Amino acid sequence: MTTLKSKLQDDLNAAIKERDELRSSTLRLTLAAITKEEVAGKEKRELSDDEVQKVITREAKKRREAAEAFAQGGRVESAEREKAEGEVLAAYLPKQLSDDELNAIVAQAVEEAKAAGAEGPRAMGAVMKIVNPKVAGQAEGGRVAAAVKKLLAG
Repeated sequence: MTTLKSKLQDDLNAAIKERDELRSSTLRLTLAAITKEEVAGKEKRELSDDEVQKVITREAKKRREAAEAFAQGGRVESAEREKAEGEVLAAYLPKQLSDDELNAIVAQAVEEAKAAGAEGPRAMGAVMKIVNPKVAGQAEGGRVAAAVKKLLAG
């Protein structure tokens, strides 16, 4: 078992013993998503820590989107619950980049793309190819795309 997955399992056991319903249900759902990913496809396989982290990121994004949807629908309690679950999952993800750090990385990538001959709004794909590996797991794709668009347009 990977170290991140075993940490999730240990934390789930601790949450159950502490009768922490929010934490235990969130970790159960996340471990179920990891198991589902492991058995998807033709053969069962063990996920690496990076793959487990991608699953956790996906689950955290689901919680964020659900919280927004509940808030827009006027279901405050459900929105709060989803936000709390997202915070539980955030503890297992790498620290997110600040806007300044992200803009610095994007600016450097824009310079690299311009040096390679890509210019204007059509350079978006080239810049994203440079930026994505550098910020993997540390910034959401939408934030990255917005920063790239802003720099290319300006």
